[in-house]
Amino acid sequence: MIHPHTELRYINKLIGYGVFATKFIPKGTITWVLDDLDQRFESSYIWSLNPILREKLIKYCYRDNQGTYILCWDIAKFVNHSFNSSCIGTAYKFELAARDIHPGEELTDDYGYLNLDKPFYCLHEPNSSRTKVMPDDILDNYPELDRKASEAMKYFNQVEQPLKKFIDNKFTDKINAVAEGKELMDSILNVYYDRSKKLKLVS
Repeated sequence: MIHPHTELRYINKLIGYGVFATKFIPKGTITWVLDDLDQRFESSYIWSLNPILREKLIKYCYRDNQGTYILCWDIAKFVNHSFNSSCIGTAYKFELAARDIHPGEELTDDYGYLNLDKPFYCLHEPNSSRTKVMPDDILDNYPELDRKASEAMKYFNQVEQPLKKFIDNKFTDKINAVAEGKELMDSILNVYYDRSKKLKLVS
């Protein structure tokens, strides 16, 4: 579920649509959380589809650490990529505002932690020399991703959290401890889907 103070807007022919803030969303706010309406698809189902349908579905899915394809039911599936994203993922099935997001500003993700199946080629960004996201990018970039998430988490208890009620109960104690500074945040590496392990199990 995407934060309630957002809306879908058309950007241009090249990019298509994006998700934008309609009100101020302060740093440390949950901007998205996995909920029961999000659809889950096993790999076997994806590959049983007609190739045209498969491509359409994969375009809007991400994969969790078990390799399950997840399709967000709301406008969250239209969140675009940025190497300097305004939102940051966590190991707890939710994302945080990595910085203050002002009205009219786009909510963006770093697709590097979405376990993509193939490289994603990006538009040039002035503050980055990178031009594509690779499926295993998280293995190289997790220290910086963890730093951003930990920094955002410091504000977790200081801001309004309309999506907090949707957090998976199994993470509640850990999240409270991290927010209170009693424990360290788990690494984003926990969301990584290791395809090599999957192949070993099959072979």
